[in-house]
Amino acid sequence: MSSRTGKKLFTPGPLCCSAEVKAAMMEDLGSRDQDFIACVKEIRDELLEVAGVSAKEFTAVPLQGSGTYCVEAVLQTTSPRTGARVLVLSNGAYGERMGKACTCGGIEVRVEAFPETEPVPVAQVQRLLEQYGDTFTTVALVHLETSSGVINPVEEVGRLVHRYCPRAAFFVDAMSSFGAVPLDLDAAGVDYLVSSANKCLEGVPGFSYAICRTQHLLSCRGHSRVMSLDLVEQYLGLEKIGQFRFTPPTHAMLAFRVALSQYREEGGLQGRAARYRENQRVLVEGMTRLGFRRLLAPQHAGYVITAFLFPPHPNFDFTTLHNKLAERDQVIYPGKVTRADCFRVGTIGRLFPADVRELLVCLEAVMREMELPVPLPY
Repeated sequence: MSSRTGKKLFTPGPLCCSAEVKAAMMEDLGSRDQDFIACVKEIRDELLEVAGVSAKEFTAVPLQGSGTYCVEAVLQTTSPRTGARVLVLSNGAYGERMGKACTCGGIEVRVEAFPETEPVPVAQVQRLLEQYGDTFTTVALVHLETSSGVINPVEEVGRLVHRYCPRAAFFVDAMSSFGAVPLDLDAAGVDYLVSSANKCLEGVPGFSYAICRTQHLLSCRGHSRVMSLDLVEQYLGLEKIGQFRFTPPTHAMLAFRVALSQYREEGGLQGRAARYRENQRVLVEGMTRLGFRRLLAPQHAGYVITAFLFPPHPNFDFTTLHNKLAERDQVIYPGKVTRADCFRVGTIGRLFPADVRELLVCLEAVMREMELPVPLPY
């Protein structure tokens, strides 16, 4: 039987964490403990540094729950109770999820769907905004669509948003990219950016956070239809007494403080991106040798997660492949969320090229067990 503590997670999150990050959770602090309040402030300040924005214009607002909680919080907070209309530019499952969050939350939404294997097309977005731009109160886009790994042109879209609908908030879901994929928030005119502790900054699950343009955030007071997702009230409470309104994820935040320290030690975004790029280079080279093909053209793909097509061989069964890898402590994402038949392998978290090479050795062994030819024929 495999040891759970030895599993390597090649997923888009939760991810492998360092021993030091996990050890930080052994301390118990109360929500009103001054040490914990100082920890929260330190994290909020550090997040602005990672984002590369000024504390004079932006603020970081942590929120209990997964990244989806914070996505929904931004949509609720930026949508007035009357006259709200959100535009979601979607080319994957997580764009579609933003649309569903609006529908469930009673917010009028238009989901403009594009092919999942290519970046959102700037020319089509421009034509759309030229015609309807002044009707939207929020425009939302995923930076790195985790369902496929495609990178979207945030800066180009942001310039169009501020040209054709300057009163709208520009909201970017950077769940799987923040801290490892460059993004100039000022150049893109981003008003709200959301990510999660258990992604590229390599913390543990438990909270997410929004990087918000403070002036715009304050203009949204009273918008949210949901008490616990009101980012304005969360911000005001943090500013006034340094505390969460409701029970905070104390252990996760203590772990995140250590994760941020390790992020700095690795060289920040450049250092982390270099390791993730090398992880993906080793992965793609090895998967190509084994005969697997990528879903995306290389010029459209990031280095956080890579989707591979199901091979057209009668012996291939993804569930069997996944389970046999898990028996060897190698965990790839357990299901598909794209329209195409493919599976995903993440190269972020506390993983190194040696870990990727071990995954490839295990994968080849599993393929032979399944009586799949190596390399796969196409």
